[in-house]
Amino acid sequence: MSEFFLENQSIIYIVILSILLGIEVISNVPAILHTPLMSGANAIHGVVIIGAIIVMGHAASDDYLALTLGFLAVLLGTLNVVGGFVVTNRMLEMFKKKKG
Repeated sequence: MSEFFLENQSIIYIVILSILLGIEVISNVPAILHTPLMSGANAIHGVVIIGAIIVMGHAASDDYLALTLGFLAVLLGTLNVVGGFVVTNRMLEMFKKKKG
């Protein structure tokens, strides 16, 4: 196990730094930019879903790890896209004039 960490040390550092940078960037986003960023995140997660489907299609039928991770990526990506659209739709409904 320690060989894995030694061989992939630079990649692990990049992942840790990107997580910390992502948390810092997201925590400093003003509320006014939330809806446009949500739309961008929906588009990115759409690409993640397509990528996960492609990976699952190319995985061997006995590679349960790849199939499980691909399924989880499709499931979580889909939940994020649908949830993002629901939140964006609710926010846009607040700006419509009510019929009296």
